[in-house]
This record gives sequence, structure tokens and C-alpha cells, in this order.
Amino acid sequence: MTFSREMTGDRDDLPGPGQDRCPGDVDLHRVWLRVAAEVWRRRPGPVERLAGRALRSPGLARALVTTPSLLLGWVIATAVVLAAGMFATRGTGTPFVALFAPAVAAAGIAYAYGPGIDPAWELSQSMAVSHRMVLLVRVLVVFALDAALGLAASAASGTAAAVTFGWLVPMTAVSALALAAATVTRSANAGAAAGLAAWAITVLSVRTASGQVATAVTSSLLVLPYLAVAAACGAVAWAATRIPEGTS
Repeated sequence: MTFSREMTGDRDDLPGPGQDRCPGDVDLHRVWLRVAAEVWRRRPGPVERLAGRALRSPGLARALVTTPSLLLGWVIATAVVLAAGMFATRGTGTPFVALFAPAVAAAGIAYAYGPGIDPAWELSQSMAVSHRMVLLVRVLVVFALDAALGLAASAASGTAAAVTFGWLVPMTAVSALALAAATVTRSANAGAAAGLAAWAITVLSVRTASGQVATAVTSSLLVLPYLAVAAACGAVAWAATRIPEGTS
């Protein structure tokens, strides 16, 4: 299979600090061809072709559809968790969907940045499209999908409109925190753990202070702190992705 320079770039044209330390008996060209072949070996499906036309980049579309948290198994798991929250909400009156959605999104966003777990990681690192663009597109699509599933579950559970939309702000904050942790540590697992732990601590703290678990997603007093956390963590993630590729 032939790959265009626009899609994958050319390893020979990308000198970096890591190349100076490469052992002489390692054929980087052959290794790179195997990585590219692994990612590009299957034919584009309907979703990938649509994404390619929308993004005007087949390479970016392939990097998008290979996002771990956009794979079918992950999407089904997300839907199952939110469906369980929907039935629990209808049975108890507690807005479990609103409480589950930020946690689900945090895990999904963390796994949108995936050295070690992403089959397209090496490809995205050498594409003509910037690494930030790949990450931004992935994060926006994962967030939009999780938000859509959460809104559908909230509507089906019959929760109040304030709760239905109130969790979108904390969801943004927790997702930004997970992304910042993932980009700084270069570990999707660390990002997911940070996001889930932060949200659990927030919910438990608010419940202790107010006596109601739903306050974490309904209180207007928490909107500004959530937005401040989202902005700060977004800045951290942006700064972390400015580190030149090939450096530690």
C-alpha cells in the first residue's frame, strides 16, 4: 500500500532528538512502515469517509475513528452505564444520569489521548496535521457523543430540565481535568483516574455539606468554580501539548 506524504508525513524528514540516540542496528524505516500498515490496512468505512469529507483530511479522519473511546465496545459500555443511571433515576428520583455523565465523559476524554493504548498514536505524531489538531478533534467528538447520550438518558429518565442541562458544566470541568492529567503524565489511565477521583470527591463533599447528592449538578453557586477549573485545566493541556515531539 502507498501512503501520501500529506497523510502520514515522512520519518526521514522529521529529525529530532530521539533519532540521535537510535541504535545503529534498528531499521526505523521498516518499523515505521509496519506501524503505518497496521493503522491503514483496513478500508475506510462510511463513518470514516464522512469524517474525511467533513475534516478534509483522510489522515485526520483515520486518527479520529481509531480513538479508543469512540470504538463500538466503548460506546456500548457508555450507553449501558447511562441506561442503568436512567432506570435508577426513575426508580429513586436521584439524578444518577447527571452524576454518572461527568465520570463517563472524563474516562472517554482521557482515552482520547493515548500513548501506549492508541493504535494511531505513532501515526498522529508524524502527520502533516498538527498533534494538537488531532487531539482537539478527538476531544470534541468524544465530548459531543457523551453529551448526546447523557441528554438522551436524562430526557428518558424524566428528570427536571435544570438537572438535565446542569451536569454539562461539571462534565466540562471534569473532562478538562482528565485531559490535563493525561497530557501531563502521558498516561490515559492516570487521566481517567484523576477525573474519576476528582468527581467522586466533589460529589461526596457537596453531599456532606448540603445533605443532597444532587447539589453537585444543580447548585448555581458551583457554576463559576466548575468553569474556572475547566479553563485552568484546558490551559494546562494546551501547554503540555506544546512540548516538542521526541523530548521527555
